[in-house]
Amino acid sequence: MNPDLDLLQAYPFEKLRTLFRDITPNPRLAPITLGMGEPQHPAPDFVVARLQQELPLLAKYPATRGIPELREAIAAWLLARYQLHRLDPESQVLPVNGTREAIFALTQTVVDRSRNPLVLSPNPFYQIYEGASLLAGAQLQLLDCTAENNFLPDFDGVADSVWQRCQLLFLCSPGNPTGAVLPLGTLQQLIALAQKHEFLIASDECYAEIYADESQPPVGLLQACRESGLDDYRHCVVFHSLSKRSNLPGMRSGFVAGDAAILEQFLLYRTYHGCAMPLQHQWASISAWSDEEHVQENRRLYREKFDTVLEILGDCLPVKRPPGSFYLWPKTPGDDRDFACGLLQQENVTVLPGRFLARENDGRNPGENHVRLALVAPPEQCREAAHRIRRFSARL
Repeated sequence: MNPDLDLLQAYPFEKLRTLFRDITPNPRLAPITLGMGEPQHPAPDFVVARLQQELPLLAKYPATRGIPELREAIAAWLLARYQLHRLDPESQVLPVNGTREAIFALTQTVVDRSRNPLVLSPNPFYQIYEGASLLAGAQLQLLDCTAENNFLPDFDGVADSVWQRCQLLFLCSPGNPTGAVLPLGTLQQLIALAQKHEFLIASDECYAEIYADESQPPVGLLQACRESGLDDYRHCVVFHSLSKRSNLPGMRSGFVAGDAAILEQFLLYRTYHGCAMPLQHQWASISAWSDEEHVQENRRLYREKFDTVLEILGDCLPVKRPPGSFYLWPKTPGDDRDFACGLLQQENVTVLPGRFLARENDGRNPGENHVRLALVAPPEQCREAAHRIRRFSARL
């Protein structure tokens, strides 16, 4: 067996099942789950219709590179969304089966284990960053995201020797679980460092289409490249998905875009990996990437839920509206595991302890005494959950 498998930790939801093993939820209340970031808004009807229309394509093998029409639709969306000057759909865009798979595979592609590789990641983080790095033979160095630094990594505190050894830097903006957004200036600073030290920036932008202010969409890494005069996006790639943007997590449709030299090698890896997107999903994805009305409606629903939940929670838990994502990241009065267990037992509401999304770093776990609330349930359930959380917190 691969000995690096012994380095992996259980996924957060496996830890949650273990934590709740002996907990009996309050049977007088219907269960409400805010623990998993799985969108519950309806999938767009026109995308479902297109998927059904293209089902006869089940009889054909898909190509790993994807059909030209999908790459062109993705490139057109990126050009419009981030005001890019140019983007070649032939060499700078690659469809993938969801970004989780792609983040893992890209890490295996770019990490050179013969050179004592180092990967940098925010902490808390999406756990695939850790698993992909360890299974590629790299050391993972964590950059804590705390309230003191507005839940953004302190890149200024990274030593020059660390940047010299770094092969891959993971970004997540808006962040999971904090919803924090990296500003343009920070992205440009990181791009300059990547050019100097020749490491790859992999920016996970899967929450980029869920944000609070319609007039201020989160800036993206490719957009920062354009602002820096780097139209070839050298040493930069971004990940996007239809899961959150279009409420299509089950379609497993996303893309990677950016540095053509990186994507050429990534395509080679994926050709052997055997993970081409089914053709019917590709055509349905074209429909999703080509429409903005359903995305605007999606944001409106999330804004309404944030308004409702934050009004109810009031000052019972220290929490602020994030600029992006559909998560709240409140601080708990005491241990986050105890809070989650008590909330389930007394109010039948599931939330995720923050420590499960982070690792201890320099003697501190930045997720401790926080919980992640995913406002993905229908509005009436989010409202009821907020009332129950307030009631439970008052008892504490």
